[in-house]
Amino acid sequence: MTAHHAIEIHLTRPITPGELGHLRRGVAVAANADRTRLMTVHAGRSPRRALHTLRRRLGTQLPIDVLTTHYPDKHGQVLLNVALGHRTNQLLRQAAAATGQRPRDVLRERVTEAVARDEQRRAQLLTARLEDLLAQYTPEEVLACAAGLLHSRQRRRSPPEP
Repeated sequence: MTAHHAIEIHLTRPITPGELGHLRRGVAVAANADRTRLMTVHAGRSPRRALHTLRRRLGTQLPIDVLTTHYPDKHGQVLLNVALGHRTNQLLRQAAAATGQRPRDVLRERVTEAVARDEQRRAQLLTARLEDLLAQYTPEEVLACAAGLLHSRQRRRSPPEP
């Protein structure tokens, strides 16, 4: 049975209104405000197959960077479909052969490690900035300011109540 899967298309550059109009004649898509990400629903036996067939279908029409499933799979992971250059693909295959893994498993490990490093770097930066604030302000002042800022942002995002 063929299911439909929500797919996000990340582009290397914004597509023009003309490109978007041409694309919409063949594929139902929704674009974000700056036209650098698109959403679509595509048929496939699995999310992986849907990503693969959509890449083949749109690969020559769009400046696609990455295709991702919009919802996590049964293991809680979002799937990626990345087109690699010849040299990168070759290096990935060599690394996989050296470790006895599949190339996609090596890529998964490397992406996971890079995301973890970025999260750690961001947490360290946030901690350093908070420490700077706490050197000048009391914890209560910092907390009250953060709460007020978060509350005002939430009010701007929420639709008005009738």
